Amino acid sequence: MPIYEYQCEGCEYQFDIMQKINDAPLTDCPECGGTLRKLVSSTTFILKGGGWYATDYGKNRTSQESKPAEPPKAAKEEAAAV
Repeated sequence: MPIYEYQCEGCEYQFDIMQKINDAPLTDCPECGGTLRKLVSSTTFILKGGGWYATDYGKNRTSQESKPAEPPKAAKEEAAAV
C-alpha cells in the first residue's frame, strides 16, 4: 500500500498515512478539523549499480559520436616526405 502525505491548510499539521489506492483522500485534519491537502512526495526508489537505462544506455554511443572526425593529415605528410 502506498504512503500518502497530507498537510492541513489551517494549522499546517503534516502527517503520513498508509492508504489503499482505491481509498478516498482524507479531507479533515485530525488536529483541528480543517481542510487537508495531499502533498506530492519524493520516492525512495533509486537506480543503483549497472544495467539501468540511466547509467548504461547510450554511454559508449554518445562518446563516439561526440568525437570530431580526424582529417587524413598523416597520409599527406608521408607523401610529402618521400
